[in-house]
Amino acid sequence: MLSLRNIVKQYANHRALDDVSIDIPEGKIFGLLGPNGAGKTSLIRIINQITAPDAGEIYFNNELLSPKHIEQIGYLPEERGLYKKMKVGEQMIYLAQLKGLNKSEAKQRLNHWFEKLDITSWWDKKVEDLSKGMQQKVQFIATILHDPKLIILDEPFSGFDPVNAQIIQDEILELNKNGATIIYSTHRMETVEELCDNIALINKSKKILDGSVKDIKKLYKNQSYCIDFVSKGSILNHDNPYYDLIKLNAQEEQVQIDIKINPKFQLNDVLNFLIPQVEIHQVKEIVPTIHDIFIEKVTQTHATIHEQN
Repeated sequence: MLSLRNIVKQYANHRALDDVSIDIPEGKIFGLLGPNGAGKTSLIRIINQITAPDAGEIYFNNELLSPKHIEQIGYLPEERGLYKKMKVGEQMIYLAQLKGLNKSEAKQRLNHWFEKLDITSWWDKKVEDLSKGMQQKVQFIATILHDPKLIILDEPFSGFDPVNAQIIQDEILELNKNGATIIYSTHRMETVEELCDNIALINKSKKILDGSVKDIKKLYKNQSYCIDFVSKGSILNHDNPYYDLIKLNAQEEQVQIDIKINPKFQLNDVLNFLIPQVEIHQVKEIVPTIHDIFIEKVTQTHATIHEQN
């Protein structure tokens, strides 16, 4: 749906984006990840045509991105922006009209969403009388009311309690199921694996990783396993050529070890070594989380920049 090609953005002496290219597949939830200050918001502003790139091109459904595409995009910014003195219902109708809906259609859709999110009593309240979380619910509705093909959510769970965060997460998944392509921008990794099909990681203005979540996790597997067993009375010797011991947890005869297999060997070699000595109950591969990969890649980037300087 969206193809970003060699995007560059410079602010005075700061390069916010440095030759960033990303393809966002239609109908997927795409995680735009990175620490604070990485360049995520700059990229989102360019997609929304709030600012323009200094170099590079963006294609929306194979067309060069232009103002006509704005009505097909819904954008929830990290810094929320509602008119505090206006009543909620009045403001929502106004925002819907800006996105091309007429007043009657806007009111009909708003009634549906207000009932769905159980906020019908908020219609005549002023925005300033709502809590931060309540304001976020309102702005979420404003973002998706016009049925955009592309929804951009910048830290959508910020300020929500766990119950409301789950409600909004469920709505995001349903919107995606109904055909919306979603860009989910965050520096928090907890929800990425639950929500995202594909991700790109930006750090220090550069894209340093992208692909499907499944493929990236597979790529970063490192032959680590957790093995539960019962000792047969002998003391297991972990000084061996097959693996390095990462962690040991022993309670009487019940033992759990985390190991990393050495490059020359496979899991079967380790099991052949262990079976004569212990009674194995469970073997589980330790697959790195997106959080683990995020920390590793960001740390690597910082180290490389430090060495270059």
